[in-house]
Amino acid sequence: MHSRIKKLALLACAGLLTLTGCAGAGALGSGGRTLVVAIVSNPQMEDAIALSDQFERDNPGIKLKFVQLPENQARAKITASTATEGGEFDVVMISNYETPQWAANGWLENLQPYIEKSEGYDPGDFIPSIRDSLSYQGSMYAVPFYGESSFLAYRKDLFEQAGLTMPEHPTWQQIADFAAKLDNKATGVSGICLRGKPGWGESLAPFSTVANTFGARWFDENWNAQLTSPEFRSAAEFYVDLVRQHGEVGASSAGFSECGTRYGQGQAAMWYDATVMAGTNEDPESSKIVGKSGYVAAPVERTGSSGWLYTWSLAMPKVAEDKDAAWRFMRWMTDKEFVRNVGNTFGWNRVPPGCRLSTYQIPEYQQAAQAYAQPTLDGIDRAQQRNAMLRPVPYPGIQFVGIPEFQDLGTRVSQQLSAAIAGQITVDEALQQSQEYAESVGAAYRETR
Repeated sequence: MHSRIKKLALLACAGLLTLTGCAGAGALGSGGRTLVVAIVSNPQMEDAIALSDQFERDNPGIKLKFVQLPENQARAKITASTATEGGEFDVVMISNYETPQWAANGWLENLQPYIEKSEGYDPGDFIPSIRDSLSYQGSMYAVPFYGESSFLAYRKDLFEQAGLTMPEHPTWQQIADFAAKLDNKATGVSGICLRGKPGWGESLAPFSTVANTFGARWFDENWNAQLTSPEFRSAAEFYVDLVRQHGEVGASSAGFSECGTRYGQGQAAMWYDATVMAGTNEDPESSKIVGKSGYVAAPVERTGSSGWLYTWSLAMPKVAEDKDAAWRFMRWMTDKEFVRNVGNTFGWNRVPPGCRLSTYQIPEYQQAAQAYAQPTLDGIDRAQQRNAMLRPVPYPGIQFVGIPEFQDLGTRVSQQLSAAIAGQITVDEALQQSQEYAESVGAAYRETR
């Protein structure tokens, strides 16, 4: 297993030589030591960067250099650097997909000793499912910046105008029916926005939850690929048909950011995606529909729940030079006080959600997030693999397959799905090619059983 992971990482690194480079980690700047932080360029992370001068002011001698990349590029660059001990970064932003695997490989610093020595940091305040997803053998190897499940946002005003009522726990067929009735080509309002952009962390995230609740799975218990099974085909046909018929224009290249822009500008009646979307939807600086949305549980078909579990978090590569300085920054960005800082500076809708229980006890946040705070917590609480799938599987993960090969496999399958959404190939053609990719991965695991 370890050699296979290393090989994949090295192959990834070879393909990334043309990506944006950065100075070596721990480089000495004019004012002291410079920490290089690899970070995903999402809105919440940009708020942290905007506040980072406060960290530098309170920690003289430490300068911060952020390397911001779009999600797909960030995943590849960070994976290549960490796996090959490249040493470019002192702090990296990763998720609960990478953390347990990389901890097992010895690529990450064990953060538990740092956490236990940090008075007032209060790791018990982390939402348990989030904390556990970032742990390996009882120790945390990453600390969460924000956490999420998935749910459905819908325009209450448009539903009222159409005489429609959204159930608290909708089915996907109900959502498809609503999308057909609310789709309005004349006004440019699509019935729904769903990701179609290639990437295992892009379109594969929402699609995998649809596949799960339709009764599909990527592999059976013996690692036989299942991407041409009736259940997987039914889920793929449903997803592709829904987004092609009633989804956004250019759906095959739309990811979280693109859907967020469309929904926030009033160009979609519904949006199924990460619970973190709510803060943007309700932010007057970025949204034209503040106060017009309702939020309900992730739609289901054959399971009781279907939302995912995900957290963007901060980790320290094992080869980071100044670990104490790196931890001081990581603590600052994931502490209770940071949440209050964001709320007081930018507004309470922009605080990192789904991470600390104490966030949901702040009166200002309770008021600002009253439409979505409880649905977010409920979604994270329900996001358990045993509830998301009908049959046993040999891998961890809900919206991903928790094996190293999934970065490549998921990306390849997502490219096929995107091509089907674009009308370039049929769903059957997409699944047949995807099955071949998955069979080669499954065969490697059967050999090591």
